[in-house]
Amino acid sequence: MVPEHAEYEKTEVFDNQMRIGWTMDIVSGTGVIPRRIARLMAPSRDKAQRTSNSREFRKPVTKLPEELPLPSTATSSDLYTQLAASSRTSIHRLRITKGSDGTHIPNIASLPISETGLRDGSTIYVKDLGPQISWRLVYILEYLGPLLIHPLLCFLLPSSSGPSILQSLSCALITLHFLKRELETLFVHRFSSATMPLFNLFKNSTHYWLLAGLNIAVFTYRPSCPAAAPSNPYITWPSVAAYTVGELGNLNAHLVLRSLRASDGSTERGIPRGLGFGWVTCPNYMFEAMAWAGIAGVTWSWSSVLFAAVAVGQMGVWAGKREGRYRREFGGRYQKKRSVMLPGIW
Repeated sequence: MVPEHAEYEKTEVFDNQMRIGWTMDIVSGTGVIPRRIARLMAPSRDKAQRTSNSREFRKPVTKLPEELPLPSTATSSDLYTQLAASSRTSIHRLRITKGSDGTHIPNIASLPISETGLRDGSTIYVKDLGPQISWRLVYILEYLGPLLIHPLLCFLLPSSSGPSILQSLSCALITLHFLKRELETLFVHRFSSATMPLFNLFKNSTHYWLLAGLNIAVFTYRPSCPAAAPSNPYITWPSVAAYTVGELGNLNAHLVLRSLRASDGSTERGIPRGLGFGWVTCPNYMFEAMAWAGIAGVTWSWSSVLFAAVAVGQMGVWAGKREGRYRREFGGRYQKKRSVMLPGIW
């Protein structure tokens, strides 16, 4: 299960607000050249009260400049860079939004600030998001748990005669699944945001280390577990086939999605097409569910079914949000899907 890269949103509680103004310079009668000036404004009493009463309250961003001149060719990345430098705050902790509608101004090197929707006298809000951690590092650490736990407990828990065929096969399939996840994190996935809140590391790691790691391992590798018994080839090998198709289909979908996302951090992307994308919104989730159905068929463990059910439920929510985003972004160019993850079911 891969968390949605672009679904992360936080409650908008703004610590500082800055007003964007324009000054006009006339150059040899050829027209006007704008220069942006940002002026710091103290939050109103009402705003300050709402901020202090919020559970998302953090200390205001300090040392913001009273003026921040930017050239007409500046990008949104330049705005973030200068604000981070002047406030001595990590650029990844800052979130800037427009005061008019709360729209987020992304930190993208290729996005001209003139295309962000800011106009004369616009107000922007600067928020400290708190301690951050790299998306990629979170993925690596959360998948590391099952990678370590399953081989270790497969060695320690079975009887003195060693793990059964099903127990060894279960360990191999689960280990390969999370090894694939690690390799995709390093070489395939592109993230729309560089960081996420540090707290997410503990939340995500709990899900994977406990639910996918200890939970499945303890109820798969002990001598009394169903996987310790002889295998039924009429169940085992179709399950292995489903697992294989699911893993390969999932990888293909991830490669398609990677090809649609620019490497500069831009959130712009095209309409995904290819295997499975004509059936559901998120075939990567569909194939992921298929792979875990295969694992459950091999382990014969309710713990595998539990993890698969939780994963499918979460992925279904993400898939529904992505369908809505595709419809908003692409309009009539996008073929609406009746099923977002499981054909004819969800």
